[in-house]
Amino acid sequence: MPTDRVSFYVNDELCEVEIGTHTTLLEILRDQLHLTGTKEGCGQGHCGTCTVIVNGKAVRSCTFLAKRLEGARVRTIEGLAKGGELHPVQRAFVEHGAVHCGFCTPGAIMSAVALLEANPHPTEEDIKKALERNLCRCTGYVRIIRAIQSAAQALLPSVPETRPPQRIVGRPLPRPDAEAKVKGEALFAADLYFDDMLYAAVLRSAYAHARLLRVDTSRAKSMPGVVAVLTADDVPGSKVHGVSRPDWPVLAYDKVRYVGDAVALVLAETEAQARAATEAIAVEYEPLPVVSSPEEALAPDAPQIHEGGNLLKHIEVRRGDVAAGFASADVVIEREYRTPTTEHAFLEPEAAVARLDENGTLVLYVGSQIPFADRRQVAASLGIPEEQVRVVHTWVGGAFGGKEDIAGQIHAALGAWVTRRPVKLVYSRQESIISHPKRHATVIWLKTGARRDGRLVALEAHILGDTGAYASLGEHVMTRTATHAAGPYDVPNVFIECDAMYTNNPPAGAFRGFGVPQSNFAIESQMDILAEELGLSPFAIRRINALRVGGMTATGQVLRESVGLMETIDRVEAEIAKYPVPEPSGDWRRGWGISCAYKNVGLGGGVDDSAGAEVEIDEEGNISVYTGAAEVGQGLPVILPQIVAEELGVDYRQVKVVLGDTALTPDGGPTTASRQSFITGNAVRRAAIQARESLSSAVAEAWDVPPATLAFVDGQVRAGERKMSLAEAARLARAEGRSLRAHASYTPPKTVPLGQPGDMHFAFGYATQAAEVEVNVRTGEVRVLRVIAAHDIGRALNPMAVSGQIEGGVVMGIGQALLEELVLRQGVPQNTNLRTYRIPTVADVPEIIPILVEDPAADGPYGAKGVGEIPAIPTAAAIINAIRRACGARVYRLPATPDRVREALSAAGGRARPA
Repeated sequence: MPTDRVSFYVNDELCEVEIGTHTTLLEILRDQLHLTGTKEGCGQGHCGTCTVIVNGKAVRSCTFLAKRLEGARVRTIEGLAKGGELHPVQRAFVEHGAVHCGFCTPGAIMSAVALLEANPHPTEEDIKKALERNLCRCTGYVRIIRAIQSAAQALLPSVPETRPPQRIVGRPLPRPDAEAKVKGEALFAADLYFDDMLYAAVLRSAYAHARLLRVDTSRAKSMPGVVAVLTADDVPGSKVHGVSRPDWPVLAYDKVRYVGDAVALVLAETEAQARAATEAIAVEYEPLPVVSSPEEALAPDAPQIHEGGNLLKHIEVRRGDVAAGFASADVVIEREYRTPTTEHAFLEPEAAVARLDENGTLVLYVGSQIPFADRRQVAASLGIPEEQVRVVHTWVGGAFGGKEDIAGQIHAALGAWVTRRPVKLVYSRQESIISHPKRHATVIWLKTGARRDGRLVALEAHILGDTGAYASLGEHVMTRTATHAAGPYDVPNVFIECDAMYTNNPPAGAFRGFGVPQSNFAIESQMDILAEELGLSPFAIRRINALRVGGMTATGQVLRESVGLMETIDRVEAEIAKYPVPEPSGDWRRGWGISCAYKNVGLGGGVDDSAGAEVEIDEEGNISVYTGAAEVGQGLPVILPQIVAEELGVDYRQVKVVLGDTALTPDGGPTTASRQSFITGNAVRRAAIQARESLSSAVAEAWDVPPATLAFVDGQVRAGERKMSLAEAARLARAEGRSLRAHASYTPPKTVPLGQPGDMHFAFGYATQAAEVEVNVRTGEVRVLRVIAAHDIGRALNPMAVSGQIEGGVVMGIGQALLEELVLRQGVPQNTNLRTYRIPTVADVPEIIPILVEDPAADGPYGAKGVGEIPAIPTAAAIINAIRRACGARVYRLPATPDRVREALSAAGGRARPA
């Protein structure tokens, strides 16, 4: 209950509010004043998304107690723009591509404003110091730093060299959605408020593995503000869900299989009341033995996690005769590699809001990656037709694969369905880390054989993957781990087997790279080991074996076009030559390491990979694009308008994009597998061409000219000296009864499942990265100084967006290499906040040099392929190889912490001990 009142100014307006002893400034801003531009990413002061300015200083409002506010002057992101003009920092963030998902953006901008007001001419180190408590998982910080520098002293945006652009496509244009994000106007699910809204909280399992004997909700139901407490018996439809296979309980009913399992759902008038009531629920468990690793899961006497056993999927990749291949080898190398469970750490915790509209339709607001799959699973659990569920895609504060599965969607929907009132469910940071799927931990035994000239002749791999308690997308992820385990190389004889095992750890599913970063670490480490053994350079051995047109992948797919791997290798080697390694200084040793990668674009494997889109032109000449694709920060709000503008000859800012609303848009398929620019981009291009053809027919008939002679330029339709505005053309077409809304779909070339002859994928991206590191041979500390990242992306539809994806992926790869591991003890995560689970900060960012290689794909829109995943794949191996070349230490287990580097130094005969 409120205990006091406090008066203070917010954006120059006097506010007087009631507060409690522990009320925070963030709670006042969001819940009382509904200034939702200030975000809550952790609630513990670790992420900086809640940063505002109080009395001229940047503070984290989630830990700033309201009782300190009397008379204070508070500025939030909403108060920066004046008279319709953006603040210089806001404008710089837009112009320099420093905005991706936008969730961290307000906090970073407020920190930057406070810095520049105190120090108008900061150095780069000053900027990094000011941003040290502002995390960003999307951008890699590079463009944020550049934007702040530009706000202090105007700088042009940094964009890599590309092929000459077309009229619109190929130009580094700012994102149209960036302005709303820098002003704090972009609404994420947790920012929504409805009258009479309830708040939900979930009771999660106390055990990693146990039989569920009794759930007593009687005491919780009698607590203040509680409206309902739901258990599995209250689920009217399917009691399980799953994006791939339904094995994950909506609410546990027979046993719990990990500590994130939902046992009961509380609905109350306030969030505090809901959370308090979860603690009053009495649950009786019968603890069962915990299976904490895939090795344990494989044991003959292992406890069975599911009735069908502990094996989710056995996967095999075969090509040629492996025994004969090894018999012909001059050198054979065998090693074991280990990668850990890692956390997505998107800065927006999961959130969902559900309500019933006036027609009785369940409307679900959620920032996820597959809106139509959400609709299907929600409808199944409520036991109602899909048409009675509408999913509205909100802005997404980062995803990286971690928002493909159901999180709070069904719980919020169930609460609204039962109570007939709006329901909001927002995860805490700890709840997010405990419950949602992770990157698979793997153990990879790898054996490679080569001839003296460096040619690979055989490869064998045995892979164990920890898929956790439920299937999620585990079988598909681990299939990618297996199919890419031979790397981007033409190896004539291959045998790879992979077992995806259930354990009592958190489920593992999609994560940027979709299983390929794990096997890339192994094969790219192995390539350097082979090179050393054979006396070859790392570049030479990769050139000898690199995939090229006419080459064959490990699955037997012959590559017929768009294989830019060799050019990426050449470009990286040329760039490295500009940065010679200096002589050792004290305890520090420097070295370069390289790594190559490839990654499929699209789902492949014979799976339907279609997308639909609609383009509408109204009689005023306004253009709208409708597609069910989810935007998670990757750039659809700029890429799709560029495509439409290219085809219709208009300014791309005239094109409005409606994304992911299942009532308004055709299905765009999942935002995964680097597929949206290729698949939805093609669908949108087709719809735009249809719309243009409809207008062309009407104008050509009116002017009595062939349609092919018409040009769409600068918002006009032209033929010689004659011209007509797009709006006039639309009215003319309407008067003739022509539709002004064009629908198109796109299905990529046919693919086949693993093991069948043919193409498993319709396109691949290729990359080579080089990392320069310095290693302290006494402490084991590693610093990444520079990363060169050459990527064959087919065609850069927007070079600024593409380079931003590369920079963000590289920094995520640095985290994989040096920092990130979700520590699990008997299935229980130990580091469940953003202080103890450390992701890269602005201080960890090296110089990043993106190089865009454009080897066009015939079927891609304007030749484009995907780029969302591959930048995060080769970085870790490049860093590990650089550590080896700097100091002689080879690390076989990620992350390469100082302790592990010291152990490797000792094993290699390095110092690894006090000088």
